[in-house]
Amino acid sequence: MTSAQTAVTDYAIARAQDEAFWQAIAARYDIEPGPINFEHGYFGRMSREVLKTYEQHLAYVNRSNAVYVRQRFDTEDSETIRADLASLLEVRPQEVALTRCASESLQSLIRNYNALQPGDQVLISDLDYNSVQSAMRWLAKSRGVEVIEITHKHPASYDSLLAAYRDAFAGHPRLKLMALTHVTHRTGLVMPVQAIASAATEHGVDIILDGAHALGQLDFKLSDLDVAFAGFNLQKWMGAPLSLGFIYVKQDRISAIDPDMGDTRYAPDDILGLAPYGTPNIPALMTLPKVFAEHREIGGSAVKGARLAYLRDLWVREARNMDGIEVLTPDDPRLYCGITSFRFQGHADQPLMTRRLLDEHGIFAVPRVGSACGPCIRITPGFITSADDVARLTHALRSLA
Repeated sequence: MTSAQTAVTDYAIARAQDEAFWQAIAARYDIEPGPINFEHGYFGRMSREVLKTYEQHLAYVNRSNAVYVRQRFDTEDSETIRADLASLLEVRPQEVALTRCASESLQSLIRNYNALQPGDQVLISDLDYNSVQSAMRWLAKSRGVEVIEITHKHPASYDSLLAAYRDAFAGHPRLKLMALTHVTHRTGLVMPVQAIASAATEHGVDIILDGAHALGQLDFKLSDLDVAFAGFNLQKWMGAPLSLGFIYVKQDRISAIDPDMGDTRYAPDDILGLAPYGTPNIPALMTLPKVFAEHREIGGSAVKGARLAYLRDLWVREARNMDGIEVLTPDDPRLYCGITSFRFQGHADQPLMTRRLLDEHGIFAVPRVGSACGPCIRITPGFITSADDVARLTHALRSLA
């Protein structure tokens, strides 16, 4: 790590623990009265100013209709917004295309990946999102490929995660394509993407990366991940209006992805042809420059991610010492972010315990299933979450454990 990187990290850590700073950030949001929300992973909340900007754009587009959209948005403003996104990611504008969400982006990449032949193999794991798993299984029906499914051992470690993929590559020489989830929605486990991508490259396996929970929560440089294809959300940790995500394709790999459904609006090597056809939420797209400006002002993903991880550590340190509580996400700083899952060991019904958290303690969280670690409860703080909120969570866990 360079001295400049160390300085950024030290600044982010200090900011993460500055409750006065985060109280000021929280004051930018209008909050509906109710339980303490520890389910910020579903979608993000727009700040008051972002919402105001969105409403203004909505009213303007409603007034101007096709006159503005045809004359300005389609030809100029949309490209300015795309360039702003590319600048944030430190990639070329030609490598990104705006979509409605990460799932739509990933499904487009999967169904239009053209380098598969009958008999080839594709890889998924228990940590991949349901729509990604189903899209990869769809390839078996439509392309005649074989789906290889792996289950990651629990508890996970950096070495065990990497070994699982190395073993899969060695054991399945016909593997051509794999899904990889940067941050799993089930437990918040962060995958060692760069190391896995390096191993995949050695075996000629392409990766389609699910970055739905990564952008805005993890501090990474997209080009450093060494993946050619990815889908992301802008409506989670970036705080954009609902209905926004994007596709990333490394420019020299665009020929591996066909235009979606044979779309002829764009040249075959134009990434814009991968965005499913239809009228987008134009006012939401027009709001993105304001979203990006607020993201940068807060300190970007470095500061946001440090804050979420700090809040996570506050309750996990306590929960690790509670009888009857099993924290399922490892404490290796390479493998966790703000999202972490646990379970009540003395209770078989985790959804019931989730309801008890809400009914008895005013804590809103969600149960999760599907990974090898078994049923669990996901805790996801947000940018309005305070240290006092976390203290109430730890009190509730101790009481119910």
